[in-house]
Amino acid sequence: MARKHHKGPPQRPAATRVPAGDLAPSGTSSAGGAGGGAAGAANAAETGHAAGRGHDPAHGAGTGGGHGSGGGHGSGSPPGPATLFWRRNRRELTFLAAFIVLLGASFTLISVNWVNDHAIEPFTAGVARLSGAALNLLGQHVGMRGTIIQGPRFAVNIRNGCNGVEAMLIFLAAVLAFPASWRARLTGLGLGILAIQVINLVRVVSLYLTGAYFPRFFDASHTVIWQSVVILFGVLLWVFWANRLPPRDEPAT
Repeated sequence: MARKHHKGPPQRPAATRVPAGDLAPSGTSSAGGAGGGAAGAANAAETGHAAGRGHDPAHGAGTGGGHGSGGGHGSGSPPGPATLFWRRNRRELTFLAAFIVLLGASFTLISVNWVNDHAIEPFTAGVARLSGAALNLLGQHVGMRGTIIQGPRFAVNIRNGCNGVEAMLIFLAAVLAFPASWRARLTGLGLGILAIQVINLVRVVSLYLTGAYFPRFFDASHTVIWQSVVILFGVLLWVFWANRLPPRDEPAT
């Protein structure tokens, strides 16, 4: 009896060892390579563009310049209210400060005993002599003894405050503090002091006549009326002098 051979499933060919470089099919490998190359090129281009943005000197300079100009503009902030007030009123404030300093210094000077004894008292005695001479011209027959004017009906002693010195010092401080030429200042001082002493002479004569003929009005005339009149006269005299000066150019601000 013949022995039959049983046919099994077909035999697969023995696997052939493929080199490591050929594991992927050739078509897939080409597509993947092309895609990878394109992606790498895109990434390289993007990286290069980003680097160009980050290190572009023109762009950096433009941005830096913009910020720099903005910072420079911020540093030049507008002046404050105090600065503006000073710029608008510089001449007035300077005059006021100088006037106060000069006035305080002059009143301090005449308060010194030596100055009062050797300058103010002799000057006041001169005022008394002029006033007595004017009263004698009016027929009052008065005599002078130092700073005292003595008459048959009344006597008056000229003290500080009645000699016109205070009004003269106020006028002097205002003239010296005002921005004017020295020629204008000296001319104003000479004429102003003379005018103040003329009005003060009228005051002394008027007060003597008031005390002699209207004694009940003497105190009011002495302490209120004539004191205010002489001071006001000195102030108005300075205003008249200052307004007569030629205009001066404003300083640049």
